[in-house]
Amino acid sequence: MVDQAGDWRSQVLEVNEPSSERVVDGYSRLAPIYELWARVTETKPRRRVLELAAPRDGEEVLEVAVGTGAQIAELARRNPSGRTVGVELSEGMLEQARKRLSAAGLEERVELVRASALELPFGDQSFDLVINSYMLDLLPRDDIPRALAEFHRLLRPGGRLVLSNMTIGEHRRHRVWDALYARGLNLTANCRGVLAAPVLEELGFAGVRREYVSQACFPTEVVVGSRSGP
Repeated sequence: MVDQAGDWRSQVLEVNEPSSERVVDGYSRLAPIYELWARVTETKPRRRVLELAAPRDGEEVLEVAVGTGAQIAELARRNPSGRTVGVELSEGMLEQARKRLSAAGLEERVELVRASALELPFGDQSFDLVINSYMLDLLPRDDIPRALAEFHRLLRPGGRLVLSNMTIGEHRRHRVWDALYARGLNLTANCRGVLAAPVLEELGFAGVRREYVSQACFPTEVVVGSRSGP
């Protein structure tokens, strides 16, 4: 049973691989075939993220951890007169994103930046919308609040945050991934189930809501929140 009101740290496994450099290198190697996994486990959550994000033309939009560029391409299509920025730390993933955007004729409408989510190179209150998918579940527990605090810093008052992460399974068959991970059998490229909603609430995000989505028995949470006040 997932206790959203309880101590999230006690419910979330620590990462098996704490070295960000090795994780980033691993994702660079996986980048050419990553969409094979995503088609099986991530298409439903991606659709829901875009529905809840509801990007409006003319906005300043940021996606952190763009991966192969599937979501940011759609964000750019919906924001032709606004600014769309993507951040990614894996050079291999950035290469895939560049190829996707170029093939779609969108390369001039998206700024791609190589940077860490823990130190984003943008000014305070720069964006109306921040999206982040399947990244918090790679971070050590102590880095999860750091990344979410960065997102809060970047949002304008009323700005929206939409997250999707691997989460703790709510059904027995969905818990197999974390059960194997806890035994050192890493079948999810260092991802394990996390809980973002209580961290957002700790950081002062408003209107925090969470939805549970499963695809191919892979558990995902889609979480939204907004920045209130100055």
